[in-house]
Amino acid sequence: MTTTQTSVVHDLGTLAHRLSHPARTPCVCEPPQVLADRPDGTVVRSGAIVAKAHAADTDREALAARIALAAAPQLTGILLPPLTAPEPPAPTARPVTLWPLGAPVDPADPGAAPWAEAADLLARLHRTKPPFPLPPMRGPAKAARAVARMRAALRVDATAVPCGTGDAATLPGDATAPPRDPAAEPRDPAALSVLAGWRGLPAWARGEAPAPVRRGGSLCHGDLHLGQLVRHPAPDGPWLLIDMDDAGVGDPAWDLGRPAAWYAAGLLAPEDWSTFLDAYRSAGGPAVPADGDPWPALDVPARALTVQTAAVALAKCAAEQRDPDEHEQLMIESCARIATLPPELATGPAS
Repeated sequence: MTTTQTSVVHDLGTLAHRLSHPARTPCVCEPPQVLADRPDGTVVRSGAIVAKAHAADTDREALAARIALAAAPQLTGILLPPLTAPEPPAPTARPVTLWPLGAPVDPADPGAAPWAEAADLLARLHRTKPPFPLPPMRGPAKAARAVARMRAALRVDATAVPCGTGDAATLPGDATAPPRDPAAEPRDPAALSVLAGWRGLPAWARGEAPAPVRRGGSLCHGDLHLGQLVRHPAPDGPWLLIDMDDAGVGDPAWDLGRPAAWYAAGLLAPEDWSTFLDAYRSAGGPAVPADGDPWPALDVPARALTVQTAAVALAKCAAEQRDPDEHEQLMIESCARIATLPPELATGPAS
C-alpha cells in the first residue's frame, strides 16, 4: 500500500468513526475495517457507517447526479440511500460519499444467492422514469477500460511474458492507457481471443458511440453483480442495490448482461438463470420480451460483459504472475467461442 493509499484509508476511517461514534462517550469501537482499496474506489467501515473515496478522475458533477438518484424518493426500496456527508474543510483529491452499513451476499453460500430479488430490483429500477437528467450509464465505458487495462498489462516488451504461458508476466508502470503501437498489442492467444471478441462488438457497446435510441433511455445500474446487493437494515432487511458509480440512462439489457454471460459460459446454473429471468419478467422488466427468446436483446451486452470479465482476469494474471483459474479460463474460452460466431449466435447457453 502506498503512502497516499494509507492516508486515504486513515482519513476515511477517521471520518466514518467520527460519524458512527456518539460524541462525548467512551470509545469501545473496533478499528476501522478496510472493505476495498483500489484506485477506482477505497471503502472503509466504522460501526454502522461506510465511507467511500471514489476515483481521483471521477466526473464530480456526474457523481453528484448519481448519488442524488440513490437518494430520490422514487427509488426508495430499490437503491440504498446515501448519508449526508459533512462538507470537507478543503477540496479533497478524491470525492467521498457516506453510506449506511448493509449485510452483503454471503460468498460462502452460493445456494442462497438472491437471484430473484436482484431481478425484481432491476426490473423496478428499469421501469422507473428518470426523476431528473442523468449521465449515460457507464457500463460500456467500464468494459473499454478493462480492455485497456489488459492491453497495458500484457504489453509486449523485453521484460514481459504473456500471461497464461506458465511464466511470470511483468506489469508495466502504466496500467490504464492502451498501447498506441499496433506492434505492441498482446500476442498471448487468450488476449487475442478477448480482443477479437471486443472488435466484434458494435461501437456503442465499446463506449465509442451513444447507445441506439431504441436501446437507451432507461434507468440502469451499470455494473450489476451479486456484490452490489446488501440487506438494509442489516442483517435481515430487504435487499437493495448499492454502488451507483456507473448508474445512468442506457440500455437496460446491460444490467442483465453479466448473469447472461455467466450462464452462457457455464458459470451460472440453468436453474439460477431461469429464476433470475423469470423474476425479471414477472416484475415487468423492459429489457427482454415478456416471453420467448431473450437472447436477441441480451446478445450484445452478454458478449461485452464476457469480454470485460476475461480482460480483467488476464490483467490480474499479469499483475499476480499466475495462470487463470478455472472460472477465469471459462470466460476466456467464451471469448474465443463468441469471436468465431455471428452476433446473433454468439451468446447462446453453453452446451
